[in-house]
Amino acid sequence: MKKLFSLAIVLVAAFSSASAQNIQFHYDLGHSLYSDLTPRQSVTTTVEMFKPDDWGSTFLFIDLDYKNDGVKGAYWEVSREFNVTKDKHWAAHVEYNGGAETGETPSSYYGNRYQHVALAGGAWNWHSKDFARTFSVQLLWKYYFANHHRDMGAFNSWQLTEVWSTTFAHGLCTFDGYCDLWYNKRVNGNLVLQSEPQFWFNLNTIKGWEKIKLSLGSEVEVSNNFVYNEYGKNNKFYAIPTVAAKWTF
Repeated sequence: MKKLFSLAIVLVAAFSSASAQNIQFHYDLGHSLYSDLTPRQSVTTTVEMFKPDDWGSTFLFIDLDYKNDGVKGAYWEVSREFNVTKDKHWAAHVEYNGGAETGETPSSYYGNRYQHVALAGGAWNWHSKDFARTFSVQLLWKYYFANHHRDMGAFNSWQLTEVWSTTFAHGLCTFDGYCDLWYNKRVNGNLVLQSEPQFWFNLNTIKGWEKIKLSLGSEVEVSNNFVYNEYGKNNKFYAIPTVAAKWTF
């Protein structure tokens, strides 16, 4: 999984100066649904932190993928936005992405480092008056640094990101997600699409359960030219659901 934003919380916090942290558990069904994804991890946990301040906001998350004998890989993103208008609708955005993963053969383990990635550009954020609906769009320059471990050279790219959220049924249900489209000269057609819509039941909205900050739901990772299969290729379309739980602090 690339990232698992708590999008409603993040965008509400961005406009209302509230902090947000959460931890998520996802049981991934990809290995059961696709014959070429049998090595894919079953479990991913995500820790997220969002904190606004007088200048803008900071957001980060860390994904940890697990196999039955330990952590398979780790991936993190950290971004900073600087408000450029008083209403906080427009912001300058800078970001870093990176991580590492492991694999195995019948006789040994091996490791792989992701290329360092830096992004910079602009963001536009919108919300309804009651924050029940939010939307954000980012247009970013993206730079891949050279990776000597995999002999992958540096190159320039771009990324378009859309983020949305809607909460309904008196706060019981949240549908949110994001969609990334970016240029990668190493894939078929030179474009990568990756999206992770989520649906949550927020149990703290049920009478008598207000102190239970637990949400239950699912995510579907929709991608093209992104997921690596067991043949070492990332040139296919996949729609991979999860069974998920989230605790918000």
